[in-house]
Amino acid sequence: MPQNITNHVKDMIASANAEVTSIPTQEAFAFVGSDDHVIVDLRDPREITRSGKIPGAFSCPRGMLEFWIDPDSPYHKDLFNQDKTYVFYCASAWRSALSAKLAQDMGLKPVAHIEGGFGAWQKMGGPIEEVD
Repeated sequence: MPQNITNHVKDMIASANAEVTSIPTQEAFAFVGSDDHVIVDLRDPREITRSGKIPGAFSCPRGMLEFWIDPDSPYHKDLFNQDKTYVFYCASAWRSALSAKLAQDMGLKPVAHIEGGFGAWQKMGGPIEEVD
């Protein structure tokens, strides 16, 4: 018997987007090099190697986010313990919407994510840092 999935990804993303701040891509260009923002790349390391990243972005694979945010976790990263705005992005703004919502629910604030993700960033000519 097939599973009966009742909470679909598209519904989860729509719900997250209703609760978190989405930043238009071109507005996010101003955050590169900002001392007031931490840009967090949620993509898999292979995606980053293949296409580059937003300059200065911190790489946090989506599967480690909760563990790196939580100061009680043995995996905690001090980067997530600053008085800054956390701006998440992924390839197309799906993982970043869910991640921003999760981070917000955990108490991290302020948080936001970039509309359209890295794909929109590339199309709009945002700066890209190559990664080896």
